[in-house]
Amino acid sequence: MKIIVCDPISPKGIALLQQRPEFNVVVLPKPLPEAELIPLVSDAVALVVRSETKVKAKVIEAAKQLRVVGRAGVGVDNVDIESATQHGVVVMNTPGGNTVTTAELSFAMLLSLARKVPQAHATMVAGKWDRKELGKSGVELQGKTLGVLGMGRIGSEVAKRAIAFGMKVVAYDPYLTEDRAKAIGAEFAPDLDAVYRVADFITVHMPVTKETKEMLNAAAFSKMKPGVRIVNCARGEIVNEADLIAALESNKVAGAALDVFAVEPLPADHPYRKQPNLILTPHLGASTEEAQEKCGIEVAEVIAGYLLTGEVRNAVNLPFLDAKTYEQVKPYLPLGEALGKLLAQLSPAGADKLHITFGGNAKSLPNIDPVTRAIVRGFLSTSNLKDVNNVNVRSVAQSMGITVEEKKSDEPVTFNEWVHVQVFSNGQKLVSAGGTFFGSPNNPRIVRLFSQPVEIPVAGTLLLLNNSDKPGIVGYLGSLLGKHKVNIASMSLGRDTAGGKALTVLSLDSEPPQAVLTELQKDNDISNVKVVKL
Repeated sequence: MKIIVCDPISPKGIALLQQRPEFNVVVLPKPLPEAELIPLVSDAVALVVRSETKVKAKVIEAAKQLRVVGRAGVGVDNVDIESATQHGVVVMNTPGGNTVTTAELSFAMLLSLARKVPQAHATMVAGKWDRKELGKSGVELQGKTLGVLGMGRIGSEVAKRAIAFGMKVVAYDPYLTEDRAKAIGAEFAPDLDAVYRVADFITVHMPVTKETKEMLNAAAFSKMKPGVRIVNCARGEIVNEADLIAALESNKVAGAALDVFAVEPLPADHPYRKQPNLILTPHLGASTEEAQEKCGIEVAEVIAGYLLTGEVRNAVNLPFLDAKTYEQVKPYLPLGEALGKLLAQLSPAGADKLHITFGGNAKSLPNIDPVTRAIVRGFLSTSNLKDVNNVNVRSVAQSMGITVEEKKSDEPVTFNEWVHVQVFSNGQKLVSAGGTFFGSPNNPRIVRLFSQPVEIPVAGTLLLLNNSDKPGIVGYLGSLLGKHKVNIASMSLGRDTAGGKALTVLSLDSEPPQAVLTELQKDNDISNVKVVKL
């Protein structure tokens, strides 16, 4: 498996990949622009990047065998997540590697803003002694209010340091709960305005999204306290640059410290460079020896884990699945895919909902998402769609107007493990099937179809039909198939009442010729003849 390391990462991370005989590791001498990268990725299964290499749609489309992109760092805005998901590529990052490093830089920025350390240094180098002027504009952190926008790993670490300095922390994050804020020692803010009204300092630790892009703009500055100071070590696009300059020049914002910019490297003639109350650093957030080593090792570990065992860690477009959990759900995957394939071939056109129920021991699975994805993947496998896999299957189903519902049920079931799938269209149930294991997880079986008991293996060719429950039908089927050299591997019979309608499922060693189907369809005692391939 070819892995291309596109940006410089820790040699220890590269060594971890190189020591695996399954991997062919190619280390590029320098980051390449898109046009030069595209010819190299056609046979790559993994790309390792930092922030310089851009993995956009054209690169992903050219990498026909690509399975995973690993970002040595937190931000993944240099990777086209939507395109990656559509092409079934997992995107993973390393959120733990640079947490402390970025938090420490953010706090260094706070201290530098409060005491104008860079400006003081510049005057000393210039031969000046501006103690009086610089001293009267300095402020203490103790007793001040720090607004933290984004309380993930980095924001939480900054908050802890601020509290240790005697600051009051007011935190906003759309996913933050009051209990979580209290556990950290911060005051919970229900919205951004609640932070803007009270903060003396504001530090940003949010990703770039439609909601956060240029979030710090003229409207936001107008709601802040006069003389507020702002730190941004997250993403440059979060700040409207022109509005920040205007706020600095009007003294609405007393100072700002920025490590990130909308365009990097920052252009030599950028107006930021002329602002005396701005502190600028060249995107140093993750730039420490410790952070680079941690990120390099972690990105190697998550890529190797995914490619070799199916373990999913730190993925931004696929739920977490560690190796232990994977082993627990693994037996259910072929069962789920078989249920999906079976129902897809038995469903009329127009299915718009899959309702999946997990019962018995299956309801205790720590993560049912992989099983659901296997069911949906099986259901979509007959739709002539290309490259549907675990990564993109939910988004593909959604694009086709198919809703997927999951339920863990405490209702009593006949089997120890129970996975049941119902297919609906416009609120009407079309077909359903359920599966379990016989004896061991290595022996999955489909045991309910059309609410009737059956016993169907999860692989091979099936011949399904409804027939009148009367003597001679089984012999007739055996003779007909034997005449056409089709061997029956197993047979399952189910009926509603004695002498009523029966459901017959034959597992065959080969696909029956059309002549068999034609003869069966002519028989008045037989209906709904269907060949299914699992």
